This record gives sequence, C-alpha cells and structure tokens, in this order.
Amino acid sequence: MASEAAIVRAALRDVPAPFQPKLAIAGASSARAAEGARRLVIEGVEALLSFGLAGGLDPALDTGDGVLARAVVLPDGTRIETDAAWRARLGDALAANGRVALGDVAGADAALATPAEKARLYRATGAIAVDMESHAVAAAARAAGVPFMVLRAILDTASDAIPEAALAGLDASGNARALPVLARAILRPWEFPALIRLGRANRAALASLGRLAADLGPAFVFGP
Repeated sequence: MASEAAIVRAALRDVPAPFQPKLAIAGASSARAAEGARRLVIEGVEALLSFGLAGGLDPALDTGDGVLARAVVLPDGTRIETDAAWRARLGDALAANGRVALGDVAGADAALATPAEKARLYRATGAIAVDMESHAVAAAARAAGVPFMVLRAILDTASDAIPEAALAGLDASGNARALPVLARAILRPWEFPALIRLGRANRAALASLGRLAADLGPAFVFGP
C-alpha cells in the first residue's frame, strides 16, 4: 500500500541516495506484485524485499506482531526459501523487538476473509501468515536469481473475519478508497462494527510496521 511505502521511505530517509531502494506498490494484487518485481529486476536491483501487512494463520500471532519469513509457500505448494544471510541479519537487528516471529509465509491470489479459510491454509502449509504479494516476489526473485526476503506485520489475526465491504478498500496504486467501502457498507450495515475493528487494527498494524522499519533503518538495504 502507499502507506507501507511511506514507512520505508521514512525509515531510510538518512540513507545516501545511491543506496535508496526502488519501490513497487502492488495494492494487494499478486499480478501487480509480479509485474513490479520484474520491473525492479530489469532496473537492476540486487535483491527483493516484500514488505507490508499480512493476515495471521498461526493463532498465536496478534495484530501488530512482526513476521520474518523463513520461506514463502506458493499457491501450488512450492516452497521458496528466503536468503539465509539476509534473514539472519534482519533477525539480529530485530532481536530487541519481542514480537517478531520467524516462520513460513503463504501466498494467496485472493484475500482469505474467514477464520475457516485461514485455518485450512494453516493446516495445509504450516505457514504462520499469509499475504497476496510475497509469492509473486519470491517467484520473480527465483526466476531472476536474486535474493529475496519478506518482512510483514499482522493485520487480521487467524480468528478475525474480513468484512466484504473492506475488500473494496484499495485502488491499483495502493491508496485507500473510502467511498467504495462506504457504498458497500451501506448495503451491508451489519458489517459496520467489523469495519471499525478492522480500521483500528490497520492503524495498530501500520504503527507496528513503522517501529519495525525504524528499528532496522539502513539494515533494510541488502548487503553482506
């Protein structure tokens, strides 16, 4: 999302210009994530990082908990490991943050909106979190032969349902769209309490993501 990209820019504002990362915003779309990752590779990036919010699959994870991926599980079951050295470096940098879990992240091409869907994916993959971009980034990194990593913060937990109205909340540029959400919610007024809870969770998750990014600072940038 645009808000997630802003967090990265803020965390790296003191990094010299030659080392500033190139960003691609997918707007919760695996297709746009794949396109963006391929474009970044063509532009010469040395590594790919999938950064943002995620859904929880492990019931032990709460809103705002960080997730550092050991591997990404693609929708077809293929497992692609993240770069071990980069993972260790980020893990060391985040060691003082007590709410960062290490585990696999599952990729999905559509949002998992119900606890039952999340539970099925958890049982099938053992992944602790799910998002709609990391599998596309992992596949692009593997095809290009570049290292990749995933750092996420949990938005909705394993027991949370995502109201249908919320699914209209992002445009292709990753910006929030309040009017389409409101239009859907008017037709589904029983979802208003869940939308309010999701909005609070989103603010908390983004704040947590910001703290993770601030803790990392220049460690975001791939290197030895």
